[in-house]
Amino acid sequence: MDFLFQLLFSPLPTPAVISLFALAAATLFYLNTRPSPLRSPVDLNCQTLGIKDGARKTALLEDNNNLMSYYYNEAKTLYEVFQRGLKVSGNGPCLGYRKPGRPYQWLKYRQVADRAEHLGSGLLHKGLKPNPDNFIGIFAQNRPEWIISELACYTYSMVAVPLYDTLGPEALVFIINQAEISTVLCDNQNKAETLLQTRETGQTPVLKTIVIMDSFNSELVERGTKCGVDIVSMQDVEALGKSNLEKPVPPKPEDLSIVCFTSGTTGNPKGAMLTHENVVSDAAGVIKFCSCSKYPRCQHFISDQIVKTVMYGAGAKVGFFQGDIRLLPDDMKTLQPTIFPVVPRLLNRVYDKVQSGAKSPFKKWLLNFAVERKYAEVREGIIRNNSIWDKLIFHKVQESLGGRVRVMVTGAAPISPSVLNFLRASLGCQIFEAYGQTECTAGCTFTTPGDATSGHVGVPLPCNVVKLVDVEEMNYFASNGEGEVCIMGRNVFKGYLKDPEKTKEALDEDGWLHTGDIGKWLPSGVLKIIDRKKNIFKLAQGEYIAPEKIENVYVRSEPVAQVFVHGDSLQSCLVAIVVPDPEVLPGFAKNLGCQGSLEELCKNTVMKAILSDMTKLGKEAGLKSFEQVKDVYLHPEQFTIENGLLTPTLKAKRAELKTLFQPQIDKLYSSM
Repeated sequence: MDFLFQLLFSPLPTPAVISLFALAAATLFYLNTRPSPLRSPVDLNCQTLGIKDGARKTALLEDNNNLMSYYYNEAKTLYEVFQRGLKVSGNGPCLGYRKPGRPYQWLKYRQVADRAEHLGSGLLHKGLKPNPDNFIGIFAQNRPEWIISELACYTYSMVAVPLYDTLGPEALVFIINQAEISTVLCDNQNKAETLLQTRETGQTPVLKTIVIMDSFNSELVERGTKCGVDIVSMQDVEALGKSNLEKPVPPKPEDLSIVCFTSGTTGNPKGAMLTHENVVSDAAGVIKFCSCSKYPRCQHFISDQIVKTVMYGAGAKVGFFQGDIRLLPDDMKTLQPTIFPVVPRLLNRVYDKVQSGAKSPFKKWLLNFAVERKYAEVREGIIRNNSIWDKLIFHKVQESLGGRVRVMVTGAAPISPSVLNFLRASLGCQIFEAYGQTECTAGCTFTTPGDATSGHVGVPLPCNVVKLVDVEEMNYFASNGEGEVCIMGRNVFKGYLKDPEKTKEALDEDGWLHTGDIGKWLPSGVLKIIDRKKNIFKLAQGEYIAPEKIENVYVRSEPVAQVFVHGDSLQSCLVAIVVPDPEVLPGFAKNLGCQGSLEELCKNTVMKAILSDMTKLGKEAGLKSFEQVKDVYLHPEQFTIENGLLTPTLKAKRAELKTLFQPQIDKLYSSM
């Protein structure tokens, strides 16, 4: 007490007084601005509950809870979800778009609903029937007209079938014929010409009508007339429907809503049939998780199939980018989204850019120190972007995403734990990691709110359960908490369109979806994806290899942007094709005393240094000696969707990669 009395009432030197008051002011500012920590809705040490047959469900579902089919009683189909959004938003802004250098313009909910009715009525007047047997192709980039077209289908119980030019012309022909699509809505003349060419050459005799969103010339109409295809503008179809308005014919939850053709890595695309219940239940599961945290309702965001369903039900706004990926940063700054679904590739770029900006040792130290301090808060449940570290260090990266992001959802591919931890600290927002596939309507697991750990994909959504089954040939056994990830629930698809053989491969007799991914239950009850079953192969000595697992290790090497690991039953070791990171490689090479163009650097001793770094990472990750690649070929051009080496979901097309690089692979083996 005497010491405290002296500290408070004894005269102090002026600098000490100033320091004391500064410390007190800083502490007071910290306490006043520090938000209350997020409280997890479940025990983070026990996030899942075991049920029969070794399956697990989220602890959010108590013992007597059934799996969720919907979140709102009045919104059990995608049509009803949008109608609820119209009501709760008070006819607020719905779909946003912009032209270069202009602010966003917004269509209101009623405008969108009316245009969907007009478009749907126009399609019915042109001969389509309001039932789930009518499949409508939508061949366009994400834009308001895409959503209007999709909603037109749902308003009259028809089925939407997305088409992608990245699948290639052969896949396009296959999908149109497989789904018997007589009508396609597309965004521009180029896509219409692509479609028309398939009809002119007799490949798509079922195609009768092409509806175009943008302007087009009269010559296209004449070409269509010659081969029996009606070319008409979306505006004219809407006008036709407005003059011949039909009463909506809403679908039932069990009706098909959408058929998503997955490209796969080999063979023809497979059409995953998803019902309204599938999509609505998956969205309901996401809402259940997010409603347990500080979830910002009715805000801007960039579109994604499930997330946009969640947002429409809440009456939120959806903003679209201009269609040019190079303009995305400007779109982000203009739109200022609060909810932002992303893929790890984009997050990796954000991470790399911030790290590369810290060039001096002091700046690197300061950045790492700031990340440590912010991440310490994240672990306590403190999510904010107004700390001293945000103002000094992280404000620029936050502003590059618009400055208002509150929730991010990442999926489609694994994300490095170090990158995820860094971004959770630097972006000052909640980042959820999701896992799933088209066959379970996008997501089947999701990060529990309040869980700041990384290296896993969370727990089952409340609409499904997950179990692991033995994969004996890879020594994974459910009794050890490891095995193939299998899913059962309201979000599991009904099968592949007109493909009972592939359906039987994916769905077993009890209705479990077999994903082909290998998972492991961690002590806290979360799921970690550790391997891949489908792409395994044997080496000459009989050892099984899962190349994707190895690639996920090697891609962490700083100079490595992409890697393709190859081996076969006639060889006793692995080789790899490596695409160096064009931004990192020059500096990496300079430290080795090498200079030159990217192509020149790919041909010299840099290769050995990269192989050495990859081998080191492999050892640290516990790769066995036969899992380590023995030689690499450096290729200067990235694998992309455009050059046919990646699927639209950014998975490697292994067959195409093997064919393209067969000469290099043969040379690598022959030189050993």
